[in-house]
Amino acid sequence: MIISPPFLPQSGLTSSDASKPDPMMDAVDKFELAHGIYPVAFDRRWHCGVHLAPDTHGAVYAIADGEVVAYRVCQHAIGSGVSNAGFVLLRHATETGDGRKLTFYSLYMHLLPLAEYFTFGYDATGLADFLCKPTGDVAQGQVAPAVAGGNHKVRRKDIVGYLGRYQGIVYLHCEVFMMPGDFDAYFGHTQLGNTSPDTPATADCWGHTYYTIPAGQQFFALPPGTDAHNKLHGIKFEPGQVGTNTLPLVVETYFSKGAKYTNVWSVAADGSRALLTDQPVAEKDYEYDLYRRATALYGTCPSDGYEMLRFGRILSTPATLSGAACTTWVQVTYAAGKRGYVDISNAGVKKLSDADFPSFMGWQKLSEGNTPFSNDGMCDIDALRKLVKDAADSEQPTVSTATTEVQKADALSSYVRGNDGVRQALRGFICNAPSEWDSTNNNTRYTKLLDEGGFYHGNEAGYTKFLNYLKEIQFWDVTGLPAGEKLWFFHPLSFIRHFRKCGWLDLDELAATFPRYPFYTESGSPRRAIAIDNDTYRVKLSIARQRIQNHAVALNHCFRKYLGNNSKRISLFLAQVLLETAQWRNLGGTRRLMHEWGFGQYSAANPATQYYGPFYGHGIMQLTWAGNFDAYGTYRVIPNNTTGSYVERLPNSHHRITATSQHYSANPGDGGHFMLWAPRFDPDVIAENAEYACDSGGFYWVSKYFSQGFNINRVVDKDFSASSVGFVNRLVNGGGNGYYERQAYSVFISRVLGDEIGVDETVLINPPHPKSAVLANMLRPE
Repeated sequence: MIISPPFLPQSGLTSSDASKPDPMMDAVDKFELAHGIYPVAFDRRWHCGVHLAPDTHGAVYAIADGEVVAYRVCQHAIGSGVSNAGFVLLRHATETGDGRKLTFYSLYMHLLPLAEYFTFGYDATGLADFLCKPTGDVAQGQVAPAVAGGNHKVRRKDIVGYLGRYQGIVYLHCEVFMMPGDFDAYFGHTQLGNTSPDTPATADCWGHTYYTIPAGQQFFALPPGTDAHNKLHGIKFEPGQVGTNTLPLVVETYFSKGAKYTNVWSVAADGSRALLTDQPVAEKDYEYDLYRRATALYGTCPSDGYEMLRFGRILSTPATLSGAACTTWVQVTYAAGKRGYVDISNAGVKKLSDADFPSFMGWQKLSEGNTPFSNDGMCDIDALRKLVKDAADSEQPTVSTATTEVQKADALSSYVRGNDGVRQALRGFICNAPSEWDSTNNNTRYTKLLDEGGFYHGNEAGYTKFLNYLKEIQFWDVTGLPAGEKLWFFHPLSFIRHFRKCGWLDLDELAATFPRYPFYTESGSPRRAIAIDNDTYRVKLSIARQRIQNHAVALNHCFRKYLGNNSKRISLFLAQVLLETAQWRNLGGTRRLMHEWGFGQYSAANPATQYYGPFYGHGIMQLTWAGNFDAYGTYRVIPNNTTGSYVERLPNSHHRITATSQHYSANPGDGGHFMLWAPRFDPDVIAENAEYACDSGGFYWVSKYFSQGFNINRVVDKDFSASSVGFVNRLVNGGGNGYYERQAYSVFISRVLGDEIGVDETVLINPPHPKSAVLANMLRPE
């Protein structure tokens, strides 16, 4: 799932603080206005959107790929010219895991009218054609009609309009919601609303990892068995303190730029939390060293150990490790100023992730019986205080003197606006509420305006005029969605921030990472994409889907395990894979498969293919040479399945081969003679098994050793440049093979998956070596 905010400021693209892994969302959070708090409006009514005003006027972008449900394009402002009624409503259907379908909607309201584009220097560049003309011919000042979506589609980061205003204030009203059936289908498989969440039985896991540690656990200064140098199997541990935790603990861990970060809260009897770590506790290079740690600490199956260190549990199936072999020592702050080691493999320690929407991280469902809103849709401050007790200050406002509607609204507004903890807690509310754009809810929502103290008290005509105006703004009747239903609303920025941690790419998103023209000229400066309109030189979207569909799930498992949700890592990884697999046409394998794909046919004139065909590249990163196969077999514990079958596939039976041998040579012998021994497993299984094919690519990525240490992510996490991409090229391939394609692919996929915006169809890459630049084609497959 790829998702981004409706504004994409340049200031949010990078950050020097690695403990804050999403600087883009940190920047956009600052755009939220105090008069548009979610989910409570200034007048105590439901307000299930947020008001966002960026520091500079600009475009509003689609947050994800989707289809248009309804929209309104106005030629002029409405009323006296101080309000804009343009909007776009999108439906998004994506995936967050193996079989985890997610359907949601996003609304962008108060978009700038066409007549005012020139005021801000806009010329509609980048807007789809259907958004460049009004949806109705009405008199100036009147509201243009809303229309159905008309089968229009948009991509993430497409411009859906420009920032407008309402009642003279410049802002965007943004909503994210789900229909009841879609909500139940997705969240019915999470632990949302479960006050005592347990370790999930499924492998659905993404984002940050959480441990709940019961009270009274023993913490050690060092893991048992460490030597005099504080090392366990060669891995050094920093000393902590011995002790026990008097209260249950919630531990949050995440990785960023190679470091592991940990936050810890103690949990009181009433469920309130106290933060024990003023700042996230950093363990530098912990993630970069996961492969080294896993191979040292989990000799029986380093692959399972890698997952224990990263997720606290084994996600791959079948698991090899069990019982004491899973012991995983994690350093945790268990009291103020005290840290010690605890074994999180203990069954009493629950292991969860962001995929579970755990209640202890502030996620709350607000529905009947658990809501601060009464039947008339008005929010009660005392009910709200109970729901946010773990976030509110100890000094609560006094509301006993608030009797009139105006006084109650002022008291509630002051309470919410003046308390950062309350507003943060509100971001975790998932609200079952009616839409303010559905006219069937109007009487219930606004009837109190006629009560004593209400705005329209004694003014029936004014109230009727208000309702008529409101119905012109509302649009639910053209959406095709059921009327009168309550929807499930999310704080839009919280929703976006949370699902940005998913890292899963669905089939369409993976297919979009194929450039339309994948090959480049062999000469010329700059080198250009070969734009020939046939299936050899152009990739169609349907072909891209077909090539990658059998590996989509396994590839996402690889991302989760070795790359996390980092779009730059995934981009550069996929760029290398795209070249190594010849645009996903060749993952190696048997002579039969290689012949069918048209790659690596055996040739008597080529000793490499004649004798080392079985050791040609296998898997998505084209794992080669016997030593690498042996290392991966040991790491993943691939069963020995070579007896008889593998030897029969080898060419030239005069070579010395024994089916019972457990090792084989890593390189050719002298004088053109080759010495082969049967391996402990058939290398073809890496190409023919999708999980092994993808996992072996991630294994190579993190196990590659060079001057800086293990893990190619060390290079990728630095600033993006042609030089850093070139270094990754050499680490993967060892030479200049496909240099121009790898450079071009890296830029292209980074633009598809990242937050960068731009309309250029080509970009010039100036690599330091060799001299010729690349004019990279940025077109997606059609």
